[in-house]
Amino acid sequence: MVWRLIVVLLLTALPARAEQVVAGLSQTRVSITTNFAGSEILIFGAVKRDAPAPEGPPLEVVVTVAGPSTPATVRKKDRRVGIWVNTESVRIAAAPSFYAVATTAPLDQALSQTEDLRHKVSIPRAIRSVGATEETAEAQSFIDALIRIRSETGLYQELPGAVELDEQTLFRTSIALPSNLTEGDYATRIFLTRGGDVVDAFETTIGVHKVGLERWTYLLAHQHPLAYAILSLGIAIAAGWGASAAFRMMKS
Repeated sequence: MVWRLIVVLLLTALPARAEQVVAGLSQTRVSITTNFAGSEILIFGAVKRDAPAPEGPPLEVVVTVAGPSTPATVRKKDRRVGIWVNTESVRIAAAPSFYAVATTAPLDQALSQTEDLRHKVSIPRAIRSVGATEETAEAQSFIDALIRIRSETGLYQELPGAVELDEQTLFRTSIALPSNLTEGDYATRIFLTRGGDVVDAFETTIGVHKVGLERWTYLLAHQHPLAYAILSLGIAIAAGWGASAAFRMMKS
């Protein structure tokens, strides 16, 4: 396979280390067009060793892909006098717009809590909720709600067992990117672990950008909001006039 050949070429160019991860991606750029329906990224690689694999706990591979982090406000609704209204809200300092973590084994087996805290690998650790606990004593329930909502739309993904590891050397996995992506750089990290400890890591980025008409519309709306508003109004008027004219023709 092509990805295996690429891995072999990369291995020959690396300096000698005990265990080192070398990896590649099927694509490093994703273009968002008007008909963008999502994409799939193949992440593959191998473990370079200058000696036989050490005995003891088996090697595990953890892969994360994180979109740009932005502040998020989570609101709680309650029914009051027969109407659903917002009663509480918590502002989260920064949460990834997209986050996927794929592993060879369940994450709590592949990575210790200490390493998770250090590298912020799991979804809860990737969310920066500093200050949220000062707003309400139930801040964690709001964070859990954010994770649940984004998981339901495919923006947060936990994929235990999704990384295939062949003979403790070659690995591969694929990450599905949904259609509702945020533009920006998506940090991609690969960790090699033994006994829950990180022995090596690799990091690269995937560029996700709007192109074509989608890009032009985005730039117009953000850089020239007045022109965008006038254009939108003109299109709405033209659409309304066209629908009215078509209706009159159908009646005559």
